Amino acid sequence: MTHHPPESRGSAPGEATDWHALLAGATPAPSDRAGDGTTPATGAGRAGDRPMTRREAREAERRALLDPEPEPVVDAPRKPSRAERRAAAAADYHDHIHDPEHARAKRRGPWGCLIGLLVVAALAVGAFFFLQGPINALIERFTPAPDYTGSGTGEVMFVIHSGDTGSDIAENLVDEGVTASYDAFYDLLLAQPTDPEFHPGAYRLAEQMSAQAALDALMDPANKLENTLLITEGTWARDVLAEAAAVLQLPIEDFEAAAADPQALGLPAGITSLEGFLFPATYTFDPGVTAQEVVQTMVDHAIAAYDDAGVAPDDRLRVATIASLIQREGLPQDFAKVSRVIQNRLDQGMLLQFDSTVHYGTGDDSVVTTTDAERADASNPYNTYVHEGLPPGPIGNPGAEAIQAALHPADGPWLYFVTVNPETGETVFSTTIEEHEAAAEQFYQWLEDHPDYGQ
Repeated sequence: MTHHPPESRGSAPGEATDWHALLAGATPAPSDRAGDGTTPATGAGRAGDRPMTRREAREAERRALLDPEPEPVVDAPRKPSRAERRAAAAADYHDHIHDPEHARAKRRGPWGCLIGLLVVAALAVGAFFFLQGPINALIERFTPAPDYTGSGTGEVMFVIHSGDTGSDIAENLVDEGVTASYDAFYDLLLAQPTDPEFHPGAYRLAEQMSAQAALDALMDPANKLENTLLITEGTWARDVLAEAAAVLQLPIEDFEAAAADPQALGLPAGITSLEGFLFPATYTFDPGVTAQEVVQTMVDHAIAAYDDAGVAPDDRLRVATIASLIQREGLPQDFAKVSRVIQNRLDQGMLLQFDSTVHYGTGDDSVVTTTDAERADASNPYNTYVHEGLPPGPIGNPGAEAIQAALHPADGPWLYFVTVNPETGETVFSTTIEEHEAAAEQFYQWLEDHPDYGQ
């Protein structure tokens, strides 16, 4: 009988299992059949332990490409629970508020906001002041000038003087309360297709008229008061005569000839000019009146005014001179105080130093100040900066109030006065030179702020 070799126990079905290794977590390795000539379990080995043909190898390779091994599945991270999320948020917040950088930023926050607001406010204020002028100019350009409506109420005697321009008339209408503003009337003149032609004389107008109504009234001959002449207080004699000639349409030479002989008009000897004796008032003359009759009427009114005030004939020239200074230097509410300053300075032997007297001597009535050269000019007999006492005669034609103030000065120690606002007539009276110089500075400042005044 034939004896077979003994079977290997390594792969026999009944081979003993290493339980100790299994309990330790080891994986039992596949067994090789020792001594039976077999190879590990591969595809070739499962095919009857023969090598694969070339065709089988290509098919196996193709199957591997078409059916790749699946990628290992990686388990998604576990989503934290609500309690874990709360704990993490609390930890982050705790770390944040205890961070030094956070503390500095927190302390810096309010101050940074405040500084930012201040910078923005400063820029806004600067822009406002920088743009205020252009903005106001733009607003004024497109804003209509103030104007009344309708034909007005009441009655105003308005005078167009010889030589008045459209601009002069526009200013005078506002001053007399006829129109609301200079621009309302003057802009209307500029808008006319042809320049309106104005004639000297008195016109019957009303208060608070629209610019159009005022222009229409001045253009209507029915509103012109024929042969009506208005002479205002303080007007120089030369201008009175020129106004009369223009309004009454008489030759100026006739008026100059009538005024050349004061004694023929009833004035006492020693009076060489009609200055101070052409009484300011409103005169209405009959048609055909002569220049001689007009001048005589004015002189008669002046003599009557001095007589009514109780001025003796031989004192008329002195009173007329003082009254003319008062009329030119002050406003009615200050007449008595101006009179006192004149009297106090004369009593103390001080120079009067009035610009109005210098103006009269130079013949220039268009300015309110004097130059150093003019104040130093001794050839001007009316220069009270160099000549003591009163000027040689009146420097205008005063009204009744100025005459009364010359006779009745107010009580007071004042030696100086200056009008600090020529538009309103505000006047400051002083006792010391220091007070006067301080007030004079106000006047100079006003002139700087109003460079077009008097032009």
